[in-house]
Amino acid sequence: MHSCGIIGATGYAGAELARLLLTHPDVEALHLASSSQAGERMDSVYPNLAGRALGQTKLVDQSAAIESSDIVFASLPHGLSEGIAAACTRAGKLLIDIGADFRFGADEATYTAWYGKKYAHPELHAAAVYGLPELNREKIRALGAARRGSGDGGSPAGTARIIGNPGCYPTCAELGLFPALRLGIALRHGIIIDAASGVTGAGREPTKTTHYPEIADSLVPYKIGEHRHTPEIEAALATMAGEPVGIVFTPHLAPMGRGIVSTIYFSIADGALGGAAGRAERAAALREAYASFYKDEPFVRVRPEGQVATNKDVRFSNFCDISLHMAHDGMTAVVVSALDNMVKGAAGQAVQNMNIALGLDERRGLETLPPAF
Repeated sequence: MHSCGIIGATGYAGAELARLLLTHPDVEALHLASSSQAGERMDSVYPNLAGRALGQTKLVDQSAAIESSDIVFASLPHGLSEGIAAACTRAGKLLIDIGADFRFGADEATYTAWYGKKYAHPELHAAAVYGLPELNREKIRALGAARRGSGDGGSPAGTARIIGNPGCYPTCAELGLFPALRLGIALRHGIIIDAASGVTGAGREPTKTTHYPEIADSLVPYKIGEHRHTPEIEAALATMAGEPVGIVFTPHLAPMGRGIVSTIYFSIADGALGGAAGRAERAAALREAYASFYKDEPFVRVRPEGQVATNKDVRFSNFCDISLHMAHDGMTAVVVSALDNMVKGAAGQAVQNMNIALGLDERRGLETLPPAF
C-alpha cells in the first residue's frame, strides 16, 4: 500500500488525480496540498467529494505532503516543479510531474526558448523519464525497479526518480502518429495536426478567453504557430521516427468542458502499406497496421471501419480512441485521435505511470469505462 501526495490538489488536474486515487486499490492515504487554500477542507473546494473521508481532509502545505508520502504528484504551472523535484530527490520519493518542467529531459535550450526559464537543477532533468507509457514503458519500469530494489518501498536519498507526464495535446497527437512513424508509413515532413480541446485544458483560473460568453457557440484557434506543446510533440515524434519530423500544429478551444479531438493529416510514403492499391484497400491496410501495432496496449483503442473517434466515447476514461481514414486522393491519411484531457491527457496517465513504476498492473484504478451519454 502506498501514500500519495498531490501538490496543486485544487487545480483541475489535481482534483482529478484525487478522484482517481481515492478509489485506487493500492493507495491507502492521500495528502493534498494547496498553497492558496491550505487549511481548508477539500470538499469546500470540490463539493463532489463530500461524504467521503477525503472530502473532510484539510489541505496542507507542500512540505507536509512530501514528508507524508512515498509518491508525489506535482500539478502546477511550469517553472514551479524543480524545487519539489529537488526535495523529493533528497527524501528518496518518486515524483510524477504533470506540469511541463520535466518533459524535455536534458534539452535545456528548447525548454528555455519556449518557456523562458533556465534549469535550476540540470542533473534532475537529465535523470527524468518522459512518461508516455506506450513509448517509454520500459524506462518507466526501470526507474521504478531501482526504487523497489531498496527494499523499503523508497529510493536511496539523493537518487532522482522523476517522471515528466506528457501534455494533453501531445499525448493525443503522439499516439495518433506513433504507428505511422515507427512503421515508416508517413512521410516525415508536412504533417498537420488540428486539435480541439475542452476549456479545462486552460486551467481553473478564469480568463477573458475562457469566459462563457466568449467561448460558448464558438471554436477558437489560438497560439497559431507558437503553441508551447509544439516542441514537445516534435521531440517525441522524432524519437518514434528515428529522425526529425516536421509538423504544423494548431490548437483550438472548443465549447466543451473536457476532451481533445485531433485530426491529423500526413502523406503516405512510397511503398508503404504493402503496396495496397485503391483508396479502400489502402485505408484497410492503414487500419490493420494501427490495430496490430496497438493490439497489446490497454488504453489505446483502434476503432473499426465506419466508426470515427470522438470525445464522447472516451470521457472520464483513460482511453485514447483512434480511427483511420483516407482522403479522396488515396495518398493522404487522415487519423482522428480522441482522449479525455483530464484523464489520459493528465491525471489518468499520471496514475498509469505510477502503476508501471510500482510494478503494478497499469490498469489498476483506471478501469472505469466511459459513460454512454
